[in-house]
Amino acid sequence: MRKIGIACCLLLALTLTACGKKETPEANNGGGTTGGGTTTANAEAIVKQNCTSCHGVNLEGGGGPKLTAVGAKYSKDQIAGIITNGKGAMPSFKGKLSDTDVNTVADWLAAKK
Repeated sequence: MRKIGIACCLLLALTLTACGKKETPEANNGGGTTGGGTTTANAEAIVKQNCTSCHGVNLEGGGGPKLTAVGAKYSKDQIAGIITNGKGAMPSFKGKLSDTDVNTVADWLAAKK
């Protein structure tokens, strides 16, 4: 049963990776932090486009792990490394997300403690 679940997660990740966009238009609307609003909006848009199918709309998990308190477990740099290189069943987003997008999402997730 566990093998079937892992196979389904891998298939879902591969399917989503093939359908993912390099960058979202929302992610390129300035990139700076203005009271946290722009960066937060950028991070949320990037996550919505690329991550919610596995990690859930509210980061509650599902096919992938829960991310609601991921910042308590990993640093920003560790999170950026996982996004860039993948980990376990999670695919690499290297070449799919820009370095700026990866850092924006990693910073946003690292604050979730």
